[in-house]
Amino acid sequence: MAETPDEILRALADPQRLAIAGILARGPASARTLAEALDLPVERVRTHLNRLASAGVARVSQDRASYWLDRDTLRWAAEQVGPPRETGLVLGAVTPTERSVLRTFFRNGRLTEIPTKRSKRRMVLERIAIEFEPGRRYDEKEVNGIVARFFNDHAALRRALVDEGLLGRDHGEYWRAGGPGDAR
Repeated sequence: MAETPDEILRALADPQRLAIAGILARGPASARTLAEALDLPVERVRTHLNRLASAGVARVSQDRASYWLDRDTLRWAAEQVGPPRETGLVLGAVTPTERSVLRTFFRNGRLTEIPTKRSKRRMVLERIAIEFEPGRRYDEKEVNGIVARFFNDHAALRRALVDEGLLGRDHGEYWRAGGPGDAR
C-alpha cells in the first residue's frame, strides 16, 4: 500500500472530508450527491474527493461517476498504528469470557474450528457476522470471499451463520440478520 497511516489521518482531519467519508461509509455516491447532502459547492467536494482518493480513503468507480469508501485502507491503517493489541480485543471481544473463547478458536485471525458447544459457537459466529454490513445484500460469491478469510470450509461457516440466524438467505442472496449491535 502506497499510503501511510499519517497521510490517511491527515486526509480525514478536515471536517468536510470527514463528513464526505461518513456518507461514503453508507455506500457509493457521486460528487453532486455529496455536494447536495453537505450543502457544499460541487467543485469543493471534488477537491476533497481528490484528496481522499490520493490518501487511498476513497476510490473512484469504474464508470468515473461515483466514489466509494475503501474500508480495507482504513482497516490496514488501523492495524499499522499503535502497539499490537491483545488477540481477544482485535477480534472484537468485549467480556473476559468472549476474549477467552475467541483466543481458543482463532489463531492469527483464522478460525481453527467451529465450536460444537452452542454458546461458544454463537460468540465465534457473532464475531464473523461483524464483517457483514447491516442493510447490504451479498451474493454467495461475496459471502464465500468474506468467510474464507476466516475458515477454509467456507460452505460450512456460511451455513452455520445462516443456521444461527446471523445471516439471512433467500434465492442466493444473503444479508446480515443479527449479531452484536443489531436490534433483535
